[in-house]
Amino acid sequence: MSERLKRKSLAAVRVVLAVWHVLMGAWEVWRDFGPLDPNQRMHRAHLWAQRFFKRLHLELQVEGLPHAAPTLWVANHISWLDILVLLAAAPCRLVSKSDVKAWPVIGHLADSAGTLFIERRQRRDAMRVVHDMAAALTDGQVLAVFPEGTTSNGEALLPFHANLLQSAIHAQVPVQPVAITYWDLEHQKRSLAPAYVGDDTLVTSLWRCMQLPRLGVKVRFLPPETQQGRDRRAWSVDLHQRLAQALAH
Repeated sequence: MSERLKRKSLAAVRVVLAVWHVLMGAWEVWRDFGPLDPNQRMHRAHLWAQRFFKRLHLELQVEGLPHAAPTLWVANHISWLDILVLLAAAPCRLVSKSDVKAWPVIGHLADSAGTLFIERRQRRDAMRVVHDMAAALTDGQVLAVFPEGTTSNGEALLPFHANLLQSAIHAQVPVQPVAITYWDLEHQKRSLAPAYVGDDTLVTSLWRCMQLPRLGVKVRFLPPETQQGRDRRAWSVDLHQRLAQALAH
């Protein structure tokens, strides 16, 4: 069998496993999630995401320690896979663009796991989400956001939108930068396969990822920091600088 055919066969098997895992997640939500509180749902989503990586033989490496709740994570954004990466790294609730809610099955799973959805094209909706985030943080939860607001190919960090940091200021909680990098472990180099940019679709990005014999992802939790008198814009600039330096190394 040629190397190309082997990769396609591997990808086909993994795609079937991924679809099966998503469907089993939907079944678990329907069967169990009704009486669960937000923290219990968050923990179940964490376990489900960890099983996703094990089932597809994707290698997840976590460096550093997630700060104790309540905390706001700010992570770089490369792929749809980032959502599963953060969920698998530690229990958290995500803040995501409203488009994800419309995705078949996946949108329902994200909603059931407690994801907060934001309509980025509406400024007033950002204010609503900041209020909901502050309430969740005050309640002792861990939230994760992608302050770039969109995905990149991972080679450079896009500017941050500072609005969502206001939730951490209102709730007086620390913010923890989280660096995500993808690796082609077969050739020991960074991988652009998971990138979800431009004309990419979820299907094409998934197919690229599944063809790599050994796709790895490294999640690095940097030390958290408090506001220290900064407004959200100044704090955003400092967080961007720290995360960019971590990704460069």
